[in-house]
Amino acid sequence: MTQSEPVTSTHEPSPGVVVLGENQWGKAEVRLVRIDRSQPRHRITDVNVTSQLRGEVEKAHTEGDNSLVVATDSQKNTVFALAKDGVGSPEGFALRLGEHFLSTYPWIHGGRWEVEQYTWERIPTSLATHATDGTHDHAFVRGGTETRTTVVQRDRDEVFVVSGLTDLAVLKSTGSEFHGFPRDRFTTLPETTDRILATSVTSRWRYTTTALDFDAVFADVRRVLLESFADLHSLALQQTLFHMGERVLQAHPEIAEVKLSMPNLHHFLVDLAPFGLENPNEVFYAADRPYGLIEATLTRQGTTPEPRAWATVAGFC
Repeated sequence: MTQSEPVTSTHEPSPGVVVLGENQWGKAEVRLVRIDRSQPRHRITDVNVTSQLRGEVEKAHTEGDNSLVVATDSQKNTVFALAKDGVGSPEGFALRLGEHFLSTYPWIHGGRWEVEQYTWERIPTSLATHATDGTHDHAFVRGGTETRTTVVQRDRDEVFVVSGLTDLAVLKSTGSEFHGFPRDRFTTLPETTDRILATSVTSRWRYTTTALDFDAVFADVRRVLLESFADLHSLALQQTLFHMGERVLQAHPEIAEVKLSMPNLHHFLVDLAPFGLENPNEVFYAADRPYGLIEATLTRQGTTPEPRAWATVAGFC
């Protein structure tokens, strides 16, 4: 075998005119914890905030002119300063950040503000000291598995709010089947009429208005997701996903569309026969990978798509 000669071009490179495309800048993952001490029974808000601005800053890229660049450190400080008056809902705080930057800097025409909120619950206690109704007034334990999320994007007066949750771990010990799928020479999966169905739900939904009690809507969407997962006798994870999204849209007309990403967290029955033992669907091996991954978008018929709302929300079809 002979080694081929490198190919050389007889033409000089001609890049043409290079122009700046879409861009944004800001401070990512500002960890903010606020304690409301206005009452003896404290409240804790634990969030992770990302602020990114969009504006007329071409010269910063092409000439190194920073005269219109709002420093990322200033954006970080703004997150902390606005939290002094309270954080409220993740959506409300992101909307406040957007309003602040657009009203302060005329050359900023938009931006992206993402907030993740972590759940803390009051520690139950049987002691009377520093306790109210059986829970401690200022001691907390991390609650739940999920993280609440929101992404607010703004282009001048147009505002888009996409909220949701990640890592909502759920499991059904029965009430799930999977059979009737195609088989070929590479198919080894047995059909089943009784299996464990487990998943970790990631969901995002797009609001059509900002005139909402975001905390109340989030709490109810979470309730609907959990109830619909538990309620349906499932013939496939796809069916469960559709049922959950359908119920959310039926319950909340202020939500235009909902996206769900749900891995199938497999539980395989362990063969105990070599040990002379039976295993009537009691002992399982929980496999963390590889896993099936089911994803879908649900919308009401006739809903106008709004791709700008989802432009920076990755990980969904």
